[in-house]
Amino acid sequence: MSAAKRPVPDTWQPKLVALDIDGTLLRWVDGTGIVHEELSPAVFEAVRRAEDAGAHIVLASGRSVDAMTPVADLLELHGHGERVWIVASNGAVITRYPPVEVVHEETFDARAAVAAVLTEFPNALVAVEERGVGYRVNKEFPYGELNGELIETAIEELVAEPVSRVIIRDPTATVDDFLELGSKLGLHGIDYVVGWTAWLDLAPIGVSKAFGLDHVCRELGVDAGDVLAIGDGRNDLEMLEWAGRGVAMGQAVDVVHAAADHTTGSVDEDGAAQEINRWF
Repeated sequence: MSAAKRPVPDTWQPKLVALDIDGTLLRWVDGTGIVHEELSPAVFEAVRRAEDAGAHIVLASGRSVDAMTPVADLLELHGHGERVWIVASNGAVITRYPPVEVVHEETFDARAAVAAVLTEFPNALVAVEERGVGYRVNKEFPYGELNGELIETAIEELVAEPVSRVIIRDPTATVDDFLELGSKLGLHGIDYVVGWTAWLDLAPIGVSKAFGLDHVCRELGVDAGDVLAIGDGRNDLEMLEWAGRGVAMGQAVDVVHAAADHTTGSVDEDGAAQEINRWF
């Protein structure tokens, strides 16, 4: 548990529930970087109960916003009569929906960082979101890992303008390879997150899911102490530490458990529903 936080009382009820998607709401297809695009009845019912009780439900993911709105639809989020908030691209893109309206976006110059990564991994796959379409990529990504249309584009053109997020993927590398790479390069002026596989997200310095959620909370008049956050990945670390109660999914890696206040069941055990039902 973070030393800066105290345990919430048993009578506590979150005013905002921040939910990661992949590995938290949606189950992984075994041995792949793909999830089943369907909710279990237990998770659906728990989220519906929380929103109907008055909590704000905010999806917070590394996905692009276009890949998040279908999940908002699956959950039947109603935003208490207002458009729902969505924190996309690991906090760099903050939107309202429906329809999609970008409320805030953080961008950065990724040219030097991408060049440095490709020096170490010259065969790496690189992707940048093309909002409303899909992604611009330097090469084809493994099937199902990116949503929408994939538009092959030269590296120089991919990062010619400031971007909100860059995805680096190398199916021949390992997580440890990318962890070592991030440490070796330093990647000054940007932040990076390594995924469950050899997947590296580059983002503007200081930007995380916690950054995006803090923006939403200020808009809604909600304190971070009144937030329940649930996630399973390294890109959830800041969110779990920032929220009043941060909860790791059972299958999360050790560093995520260490950042959380509590561990719930795995995604295959409907862990998100277990945690939400504790408070609603």
